[in-house]
Amino acid sequence: MASVKLKGSKVLITGAGSGIGRAAAIAFARRGGSMIATDLHAAPLEVLRREVESLGADCLVRIVDVRDEAAMRSLADFVHAQCRALDVLVNNAGIGYLGRFLDSDLAHWERVLDINVMGVVRGCHMFIPRMIAAGGPRRVLNVASAAGIFPAPQMAAYAASKHAVFGLSEVLKMELIDTQVGITTVCPGIINTPIVSVRANVAPSVTEKQIVKLQAYYKTHGCGPEVVAEAMLRAVERGQDVVTVGPFASLVHLLRRVSLGLARRVTVRDARRMGYL
Repeated sequence: MASVKLKGSKVLITGAGSGIGRAAAIAFARRGGSMIATDLHAAPLEVLRREVESLGADCLVRIVDVRDEAAMRSLADFVHAQCRALDVLVNNAGIGYLGRFLDSDLAHWERVLDINVMGVVRGCHMFIPRMIAAGGPRRVLNVASAAGIFPAPQMAAYAASKHAVFGLSEVLKMELIDTQVGITTVCPGIINTPIVSVRANVAPSVTEKQIVKLQAYYKTHGCGPEVVAEAMLRAVERGQDVVTVGPFASLVHLLRRVSLGLARRVTVRDARRMGYL
């Protein structure tokens, strides 16, 4: 499949106010892309808009909740009034959730799945048909996680959601094989972003001491979201199928292929070292 040219491309990124989404918006802008950035919060979007425009790139921002089908449909109408179709769609918006399965309430499950899975589904549903109809090379990047390849304890809802994104992406790759729209599954490893610092995304049974320890681990062992953003650019240019990026992502992928039992033992050992088992 032909690669997508970044210069002059129209790029939409959900969850662009912080973390991987923000880093990706800046990276695409530096390579000449015109940005459409969405998030739940206006303030970080405005900061991002100014930074992108300072790089000489166009940036439109919209407050959008990916859980809201009507809002996503309105976003699609807005985008398609600006351009015939997107060149690059990055379904990035997502949240984490930390806590043992039996300590986690079902409301959190519903929230995680609605954002992490249905947010991606809505993005694909609203934009891919116009991308196909417009013709020419175009690409969708669905942000899953290394946890979508093989998870760790205390992340049942998050891992389930990212497994679903991985599976959805594989189906789309087959169903779109006769089109020029390519799908890339992005599987970051340990990335130092705010996803591990929001108390609302942590079960009450997880102690403050455990949270502080986890945050410190992400800071010392993780990499910045800019690393993921650069990997996304390469994926668009090269038409990559799956991107494993950041500490432990490729290792997890390899261990799972070699032996599920070995992957499980290594993961349990590390979880015990971190105090989660």
